[in-house]
Amino acid sequence: MDLFDSGGEEELSRRAPLAERLRPKTLDEVVGQGHLTGEGGPLREALERGRVGSVILWGPPGTGKTTLARVLSREVAEEFVPLSAVESGVKDLRAALEGARERLKYERRGTLLFVDEVHRFNKAQQDALLPALEEGLVDFIGATTENPSFEVTAPLLSRSRVLRLRPLQAGDLETLLERGLKELGVGISAEARDYLLRLSGGDARRMLNALEISAPGSEEVGIAEIERALGRQAPRYGREEHYDVISAFIKSVRGGDPDAALHYLARMIEAGEDPVFIARRLVILASEDVGNADPHALPLAVAAADAVRLVGMPEGRIPLAQATTYLASAPKSNAAYAGIGRALEDVRSGITPEVPLHLRNAPTDLMRKEGYGEGYEYLHASGREGMNQRYLPEELSETVYYEPKRRGAEKEIGERLERWRREREEREEGRA
Repeated sequence: MDLFDSGGEEELSRRAPLAERLRPKTLDEVVGQGHLTGEGGPLREALERGRVGSVILWGPPGTGKTTLARVLSREVAEEFVPLSAVESGVKDLRAALEGARERLKYERRGTLLFVDEVHRFNKAQQDALLPALEEGLVDFIGATTENPSFEVTAPLLSRSRVLRLRPLQAGDLETLLERGLKELGVGISAEARDYLLRLSGGDARRMLNALEISAPGSEEVGIAEIERALGRQAPRYGREEHYDVISAFIKSVRGGDPDAALHYLARMIEAGEDPVFIARRLVILASEDVGNADPHALPLAVAAADAVRLVGMPEGRIPLAQATTYLASAPKSNAAYAGIGRALEDVRSGITPEVPLHLRNAPTDLMRKEGYGEGYEYLHASGREGMNQRYLPEELSETVYYEPKRRGAEKEIGERLERWRREREEREEGRA
């Protein structure tokens, strides 16, 4: 490389976007994804072997897929050859593979072929890769934001190891933000810091791009600089708003108003609230406020929470909205929640009578001689639906903790329990 080329490279590097300038050079510099890059992780082991093999990196945008591919090519001293599945055809792919063959033949140097958005390759393009992978011509890394089991052909999947990247956590984003501030030589206000972290949605590139376009002409980046740069007003969402909005959200769902609930959900999403936090609140609400009035509420809320973790944002807003509107529209009952509260209150106040003898476990002859288990009536042998005998201690025999509401599925539950109690009392009166 001559002096002109060297100067051009330096100028290009200086003009590169902040996210590109901060791209890690070694695996130890990579932030997040410790389950892949840490001791015993698959990418760490690949580095130690000196060969990457065939890997598909699956994860949300801005979590480091391209970064990891570049780092690994550098660490194992292979030529990094990037292709975009959106822009490249079979001809480009074959040219890259032919270049890899020539490189191996004349330079004794391997090639790491990186295909961004590999899910956009059609079947013919994916099939064209297979011979090169089978003969070990190239190490291959494909990057995708889509579930590869749906978008990548079975032959390519069977020859590749699928590694899942997780959304960057708050601590990871803080680390990258500090690197960006140092690179730009600027400070940042606490309010602007919180806003940028929320705005990122776990996407480091998005956060660093927002920081870079906000920084010129400022010694300290504030909310005003970010608003001017992005052409949007930062939603008010400090610590107080965090508690106020989540409170309004929960109360709207509990109160049966799906429109209000969606409004507050949108405010939280737009402000960058942790979607897993929202999902956890919905799971709690499904038990606390819907309960057995709609037994489908809890599994649906849990499924929504799993879906948010699986797909990340922004798509995670869809299962969140589904769970929110379902729970808001469902019949409500806090009977289970209230019931465990009353039972705990009794236990904590010292109301803990001895367990009735007929309900005690009797694993030894001595216990059986003492009457443990004697008189226990196995429900399925009794021919009855429930409450075939007394189960509470005698001191609490008339206590009712669970009082089903007369709405939704819980109305039927309440009627069933009333029938069981009445039938038990009639049997006891008949024996008296």
